[in-house]
Amino acid sequence: MEPKGFDPLGVPESNASTYPEPYRPLNQRRWNRRLGNHAGLTNFGVNLTRIAPGGQSSCRHWHTRQDEFVYVLSGDVVLETDAGEQVLRPGMCAGFPAGSPDGHRFVNRGSGDVLLLVVGDRTAGDEVDYPDIDMRGRMGPDGRYQFTRKDGSPF
Repeated sequence: MEPKGFDPLGVPESNASTYPEPYRPLNQRRWNRRLGNHAGLTNFGVNLTRIAPGGQSSCRHWHTRQDEFVYVLSGDVVLETDAGEQVLRPGMCAGFPAGSPDGHRFVNRGSGDVLLLVVGDRTAGDEVDYPDIDMRGRMGPDGRYQFTRKDGSPF
């Protein structure tokens, strides 16, 4: 198969979230362009994530089996982790190794959009913990996450 180039801005944006209520609206101010899916990648995902002012990338979370890497393309964004807050500027990056229980998220407190390049692997059997809210995610056999409360009860 010959590699094929494409304009990432030609890939449709979506602010859809699989988070259950009441957490879904928290992510409606961020949009993803699923570049890895568009390119036919199956081992890792690549997203171009745009966060509008006042928005967040996700609820603060960490993965048991998947690594994440985030590179700031434009705008200043606040990275929140267990250590506190850090402002990341264009050209800066952050990495989150699988199994490290340090919840993280990106928050746009500025007046313009933030643009991030987000890369993560797609290791099967991943679980996601959300330290600040009553939610846990488990990857199903279809690669999609099913969310429950931390005690295992459904939403």
